[in-house]
Amino acid sequence: MQLRCAVLDDFQDVAAEMADWSEIADEVEVVSFGDHFTDEVTLADALADFDIVVTLRERVPFPASLLARLPRLRLLIASGMRNTVIDYAAAEAHDVTVCGTPSSSTPPVELTWALLLGLARGIVRESNALRTGGPWQSTVGADLHGRRLGLLGLGKIGGRVAQVGLAFGMRVCAWSQNLTKERAEEMGVELAASKEELLAGSDFVSVHLGLGDRTKGLIGAAELALLKPTAYLVNTSRAAIVDQDALLAALHGGRIAGAGVDVFDIEPLPADHPMRSAPRLLATPHLGYVSRANYETYYSAAVEDIQAFLAGTPIRRLG
Repeated sequence: MQLRCAVLDDFQDVAAEMADWSEIADEVEVVSFGDHFTDEVTLADALADFDIVVTLRERVPFPASLLARLPRLRLLIASGMRNTVIDYAAAEAHDVTVCGTPSSSTPPVELTWALLLGLARGIVRESNALRTGGPWQSTVGADLHGRRLGLLGLGKIGGRVAQVGLAFGMRVCAWSQNLTKERAEEMGVELAASKEELLAGSDFVSVHLGLGDRTKGLIGAAELALLKPTAYLVNTSRAAIVDQDALLAALHGGRIAGAGVDVFDIEPLPADHPMRSAPRLLATPHLGYVSRANYETYYSAAVEDIQAFLAGTPIRRLG
């Protein structure tokens, strides 16, 4: 009997064309779901007849309660090699193998700069005005050259964002709890004296930290108050690093020039979520890793993971 594989959150209906699924067609039936399941009961009902599930990034949590509802599940594949929303102990207890895929850091770097440039030059506002008969020039762009770019985090993504900033002629500084002077010097950037100094002295601030106990709520109302009224904040990392209510208050109060956000406390955003109507906000629907090259990598590797699992030799195991 054929196994059944569910591909979750295929919003663009492209999973089928991003990999050669025919390689497993004789043994596995693949079904894509284009709508996001918002509650565990509905998701469990939808997945009840599936042996394999492919999920993108950390969009769908797989806690012990959900895994217990899926007695048929044998293989769970998550894109990337790090996932904090899967209960690995519960997966093992239910005899579910968890595997990952390769992932590129290039797309989130590029999206970070798309948001930063869009904010600095008022791209969306000016484009909308041009297309709808609005005013011819209504904004004065913020310069990048000579301005200070503050990076919270200088890892794989933050380091590449820094290199682009330097190419624009920006003064780049960085800070995180673990960042050393040696790492900063290696990347050609300044080590900020503190988080507070970075926030207070930067014209643009971009978040590139992993989410953990030390970074959750790292940027709250007190930290946002340190930013210049002409400063911009960009977050393509994790929503919980920046207090969402505090950010909304800062935007509505005009206490910062604007924010570029790709991550949210609830995803997909409900239609009435306040982030959808916040002023001074350039927002995208978590597009950081959504690129053709990354999707081709994710889904092709998912096929490889399935083949290896069927052969009894799972690869890229997580947990």
